[in-house]
Amino acid sequence: MQQHRYWLGAGLLALAGAGHAAAPSNEELQKQIVALKKAVEALQQQLDQNAQASKAAPAVPAATAVAASDAAGTPATREDLQGVQADLENFKYQVQRDRDTATATSSRALNVGGTIQARAAYSSQATSTSSSTPAGVVNNRNSSFDVPTAILAFTGNLYKDYDEGRNLGYRLSAGASQQTASNNSFLNLLDAYLTYSVLPTIDPATSRLDIAFGQQLLPFGLEVPATEDLKPVILNAQFTTRLGLAQRQIGLIARGDFDPVVDYGYNYRAPLLTYAFGVVNGNGPNTSDNNSAKDWVGRLAFTVPSDYNSWWRQLTVGGSFYRGKANLFVPGTGTLVGTGDRVRYGVDVTYNHEPFGVTYEYIQGRDDTASGTTQANTRVSSIKSDSHTATFFYNFGEQFVKGFRAQGRYDDWWPKSYQPFFRYDRFDPNTDKPSDESTVYTAGLNVFFAQTTKFQLNINHTDDKAKNQSYSDFLAQFQFGF
Repeated sequence: MQQHRYWLGAGLLALAGAGHAAAPSNEELQKQIVALKKAVEALQQQLDQNAQASKAAPAVPAATAVAASDAAGTPATREDLQGVQADLENFKYQVQRDRDTATATSSRALNVGGTIQARAAYSSQATSTSSSTPAGVVNNRNSSFDVPTAILAFTGNLYKDYDEGRNLGYRLSAGASQQTASNNSFLNLLDAYLTYSVLPTIDPATSRLDIAFGQQLLPFGLEVPATEDLKPVILNAQFTTRLGLAQRQIGLIARGDFDPVVDYGYNYRAPLLTYAFGVVNGNGPNTSDNNSAKDWVGRLAFTVPSDYNSWWRQLTVGGSFYRGKANLFVPGTGTLVGTGDRVRYGVDVTYNHEPFGVTYEYIQGRDDTASGTTQANTRVSSIKSDSHTATFFYNFGEQFVKGFRAQGRYDDWWPKSYQPFFRYDRFDPNTDKPSDESTVYTAGLNVFFAQTTKFQLNINHTDDKAKNQSYSDFLAQFQFGF
């Protein structure tokens, strides 16, 4: 079509120029008229062909038609523009529909996650219990399939500080656990707290200070604040439950660190000092305080300053304390005597240098107890307890090497790792009473084969001198997160 326009323009220019030059002969005029007729006929023929091709061609999106028209050098028509507008409206409708019907929304930033455990267990010691209901009776049980823990968690930001990282966040979680729930069919509130970063968090080389208010785990030792995904052993250390430290408490806790060593090449950060200090009710989760006294908890840990390649890396020594008051009653009755001291002290050592590591905790407890038959003759005395827990483990594989985890792979690839370990766990409920301690020896293997999934195999041998029993347990468990 451009060529035809050139012909037509040339003919018109020739006619226009003829008025200023010498008059052409009749023969020359006749040739020019013939040329113009041919140009007009060619243009008409081209327009007819375009019209026929448009009718015969299959329907295409308007945007494609406009692009093809532009590539061919022909102008877009009004119908093409209207088609583009229709396609845009259809796209906007589809996006809004997907958001309304297939997308979970929240008023604030939200991450949904959780942990689920599926376990198979066998014990050489049969279990039998009685109950007021038939469903609660256990008749010589040696094996069982269980879901011991199922946790649903929500975390996010209520306010995000882009300049200094003084963020306001939250965490809410609920779970069903055989260790904490009286009715395992229902979820119980676990974590429910707000966190605020008092100091800036943008630069990893600066100190940190965070304040958490609400229901949360206690910052005591190593095992108590560890979440399920960080625990190598299936069962918790004995002291965590027998001394009541595994319970979540409601209160205000400040956590921070000082003078961190940062190795940017390995994304490694190790503060010289980490600390935590707080005040809580001390009456357990989801309940108000049962007396006017508050419980105090604190922890201080020192890490040897070193870079990532040093043999001193991640050698930490820490100390913890917990001090509070508990209500005392006449044994076997609901008669209140007063309050007694509840004190715990702990010392822990950690050396976690890939591929091997060792942890050790020593815990000492003191609990006031009441003895007697009436309020008048009740006597208050103290019972001292202690615990020793040591864990040795070795890792082989790439699970804990950040360079492998950062590699881009297709599908759900994740570096696999294997972690054999051994744990010694001894708890003495009364140091003044001989032969009442319980010792658990655990040998196990953890297999990490996905980003949030691991398989655990534990063999426990328990020597319970208080009950004069010795037995073994075999546990196999899948723990997976989402």
